[in-house]
Amino acid sequence: MMSLTSAPGSRPLRQAVTPAGRQTESPVVELNVGGEFYTTTLGTLRKLPGSKLAEMFSSSTKACLDAEGRFFIDRCGTYFGPILEYLRSGQLPTQHILEVYREAQFYEIKPLIKLLEDMPQIFGEQVARKQFLLQVPGYGENLELMVRLARAEAVAARCSSVLVCLVQNEKDDANCADALRSLEADKRSVVKFGPWKAALDIRDLLDCMNMDIEAQGYQI
Repeated sequence: MMSLTSAPGSRPLRQAVTPAGRQTESPVVELNVGGEFYTTTLGTLRKLPGSKLAEMFSSSTKACLDAEGRFFIDRCGTYFGPILEYLRSGQLPTQHILEVYREAQFYEIKPLIKLLEDMPQIFGEQVARKQFLLQVPGYGENLELMVRLARAEAVAARCSSVLVCLVQNEKDDANCADALRSLEADKRSVVKFGPWKAALDIRDLLDCMNMDIEAQGYQI
C-alpha cells in the first residue's frame, strides 16, 4: 500500500522560523504527486482528521521529498487536483468521476467518497455490479483462491496460469464433474465458479474477474 514514497531525502515536515526565532510548521506546502505539482496549505491537507491524507502530513510523519524539496506522493497526480479542490472549497468534480473516486478511496476522503457514490456514474456501476456478483455464490472466495494459486505457481517464474471453470447450472456441473476430477488427479489448479440460478452472461463475469484481479496490481 503506497503512501509517501522514498525520494532523495526524508525528514519531518518543514519548519518556519518566526521573527522571535521560534520554529513553527510552514503553512504552505509544495507537492509533487506523480509528477504533477501543487501548492496548498497544511490546513487543507489536514482538513479531515483520520483520513490517510491528513495522516501523511501529521507532525509525527517523516515526509519524503523529491530532488527540489517538494513533498512526494507516488500516485497519479492528474486526479489529485479535484480532491484538493474539494478540500479547499467543497467543489465536486465534473469529469473523470470514477478515477477521482478511486483516488478518494486511497486517501480515505470519506465525505467525498459518499458524495461521489451518489452520483449516477458511480451509483449505477457500483449497485449494478454488486447485484450482479451477489448472484455468483462464493465469488470473492474463489477470486482470492485464484490469486493464491497463481502466486504460488509464479514463485519460480514471471507468470502463471490457473484454469477457471464456469458452471452455469446443475446440468453443466454434472457434465463437468469427471473432467474436473481428472484435472485434479493430474494436480492441475482449477477454480470453479457456479452453478448459479440467475441468468448471467459469462463474458460479464469474466470482465468482473479481470477487473478485480487487476485492481490488486496483477496483469491478467
